[in-house]
Amino acid sequence: MVTPDLSKSQYSPMAKSGSRNKPSSCFTDIFRYLGGGLLAFLLVWSLWSYAGPDISSSFEPIITDYRSKVSLQEEPAVNLRYDPPDRTFYDDPELRYSIESKVKDWDEKRKEWLKHHPSFAAGARDRVVMVTGSQSSPCKNPIGDHFLLRFFKNKVDYCRIHGYDIFYNNLLLHPKMTSFWAKLPVVRAAMLAHPEAEWIWWVDSDAMFTDMEFKLPLRRYDYKNHNLVVHGWAKLIYGAKSWTALNAGVFLIRNCQWSMDFIDTWASMGPMSPDVEKWGQIQRSLFKDKLFPGSDDQSALIYLLYKDKSLMDKIYLEGEYYFEGYWSEILPTYDNITDKYTEIEKEDPKLRRRHAEKVSEQYAAFREPHLREAGNGKGSWRRPFITHFTGCQPCSGDHNKMYEGDSCWKGMVKALNFADNQVLRKYGFVHPDLLDSKTVVETPFDYPEEGPW
Repeated sequence: MVTPDLSKSQYSPMAKSGSRNKPSSCFTDIFRYLGGGLLAFLLVWSLWSYAGPDISSSFEPIITDYRSKVSLQEEPAVNLRYDPPDRTFYDDPELRYSIESKVKDWDEKRKEWLKHHPSFAAGARDRVVMVTGSQSSPCKNPIGDHFLLRFFKNKVDYCRIHGYDIFYNNLLLHPKMTSFWAKLPVVRAAMLAHPEAEWIWWVDSDAMFTDMEFKLPLRRYDYKNHNLVVHGWAKLIYGAKSWTALNAGVFLIRNCQWSMDFIDTWASMGPMSPDVEKWGQIQRSLFKDKLFPGSDDQSALIYLLYKDKSLMDKIYLEGEYYFEGYWSEILPTYDNITDKYTEIEKEDPKLRRRHAEKVSEQYAAFREPHLREAGNGKGSWRRPFITHFTGCQPCSGDHNKMYEGDSCWKGMVKALNFADNQVLRKYGFVHPDLLDSKTVVETPFDYPEEGPW
């Protein structure tokens, strides 16, 4: 069959003449197109050859969304390979990391650094660096190093789940600031080492996370611009005048000039001060329940609050949840809490769904409506955020005499496995017995709905 256009070209003299010109124009366009494409290819190829293989590092990988089939350019949250030559506080030869050297204009210096590192500036308000540590020598307690390793693993697990950085220190950064005072020099140095972080979070080596889903409510502390957060109670400071009115083993401190100055004041009551013995006597005379004579960091902090109540404008005494909690009080609640959370998961299939560890915070949000009646603190069946084994001394083994036999060690094992189960679930396993660290079982598909648990 012959189309009308073709029949015209075959039989019309006018069409015959036009048909001779059309192919010529078409081929001209094709050659122009191919020539342009070839020229562009040669140009790109020559640039690629000139730049060498390193040019590939400047391109981000292309990721294809399997649902929409649209190619998405992946952009990292921060650029870890970019440090411009612009002068910052790090280029000041007078800068010292030692706690004995004062830092001035830190807010301005930190702000300037963030201006030169814009990829870090975004999200700086919520960035946290956890700091912890222990002594440099092996533990005297035969199982002490094993416990310290597991306590550290617990902190690493928590930081990985929530995207926090962590620094572990096992050295004295000031030779006189030993024991409980050793934390202040390392916290101060961490502030200088991490201008990208808004908060430095000190957590004692004998404290562990026992609610791996709970995330710090940072907006609460921004509301009135608090710069230091500790677990404590004002009535025990100003009323009872107790040296246990707060616990300085876990604290969150804002990376700012106020904190730099406050650490200087706080440390001036410690071993680096020639008046350290005097400070110990003052603390013991004020806090009648303080049993030992030396100046300690906790009594020093309470003393500063007691003498200057205006510090409460900047220091938040967190008592609404277990920012850190006394292990002896918390430990008996684990079994009931486990039962309660299991019942919640049996009722809500969203919480039973298997998921990647990286999206754990989403499932914490799913769980929260079920916990509205759980309460917080003493008497609550919500998982305690941090369980603190104060008085147990896992490294030295010289635990407080009020704790009978091996209650400390058994308590640590139970708490560690209680926390570890929350992590292992993402990997498909759990400890069926919290006192047995070696044994795990694989979780069935619809755990905990399936099986007699």
